[in-house]
Amino acid sequence: MYVYTILGNIKFMGNNVKTFRYLATDFGDIPTYTFVMTAKDLVHLHYVAVRGVDKEDGAVQRTLNTRRINDIKKFILEGHTFFNSFILNWTDKNFIPEINTKELTLSIPIINRGAQVIDGQHRIAGFEAAIEEDNSIGNRNVIITLCLGLHTKQAAEIFLNINTEQKPVPKSLIYDLFGELVEDENKAAINRSTDLARELNENPESPLYNFIKFPGSPKRSQGIELSTVVSALREHVKMNGTLRNYRLETFDKQFKILLNYFLSIKYFYDTEGLWDNKNKNPFLKAVGLNGAIDFLMTKLIHLCAEKKSFTQNTMQKILAIDTSNLLTLESLRGIDGKTGRRKVKEYLESGSIYNINSDEYEI
Repeated sequence: MYVYTILGNIKFMGNNVKTFRYLATDFGDIPTYTFVMTAKDLVHLHYVAVRGVDKEDGAVQRTLNTRRINDIKKFILEGHTFFNSFILNWTDKNFIPEINTKELTLSIPIINRGAQVIDGQHRIAGFEAAIEEDNSIGNRNVIITLCLGLHTKQAAEIFLNINTEQKPVPKSLIYDLFGELVEDENKAAINRSTDLARELNENPESPLYNFIKFPGSPKRSQGIELSTVVSALREHVKMNGTLRNYRLETFDKQFKILLNYFLSIKYFYDTEGLWDNKNKNPFLKAVGLNGAIDFLMTKLIHLCAEKKSFTQNTMQKILAIDTSNLLTLESLRGIDGKTGRRKVKEYLESGSIYNINSDEYEI
């Protein structure tokens, strides 16, 4: 039977049981219970059921990513925590949580492998790794949302809702919301540049879709390294950088300008069927990207600001690239990166120079 102690712990058939105050809500027709418990208890009672590997209801998780776990461990050891909940599915049929709807309490046996993880497996693994280095971290409180006895279809519905319908906001959003509170401007600029690179790589509308190589992504011979994109953008997204000087401060505005710009260049190369030709298109290489960003930040952005328009149509009119004389990788072979970068910038400048209508001059 249940024997309550002063601390709120109870013993049930020799197992440690803890009682929590909960908040009840429903996910569609699935009842859920949200409460706070310690990280060490979460680590102890959780387990991961991998889809295609574990033959049991609720198995929806992917295999763990070691690099991501190490990043989360470092994040936790630096004193940070998580404000979103860990979603669990209780599966142990021998020890079932007791719900007291009158007192709004939930009594849970803290047993090994009592609950599947639906969302938060990497965060839990990060906590587990961090606790091994600093045992006191196990006493930190975390938010739990518990479901009871879900079938695979129900677990998959929640998993898909989180991983497809909900999109994480860029880490550098804090730069937009609380710019004056950012202590490390270099780190903030790197975060913003990385977020922009990620969106350029993951947005299906982007001409650079799946073409920026992030650490941990499948190895491929073609593509632009993340570090190249970050280096090209970093100085321009700082507090006193080019984009902010033109009052282009938010992530959405900065990404849209980059998107419109590369779509504009792609427009001209598509007329000759060269954009997707990795052996000829210089803008799918580091040299082309660097030169393109140089031109954007030193020339094009000013011309667009004068017209008060940063649309793709405006950029195409300014660029006015001669499709009969497209710059290709062949013309950049045998020269160093710095010279090639300058040559790309000068090529893009040439169209915008010839596009100036001298009849509009006021002298």
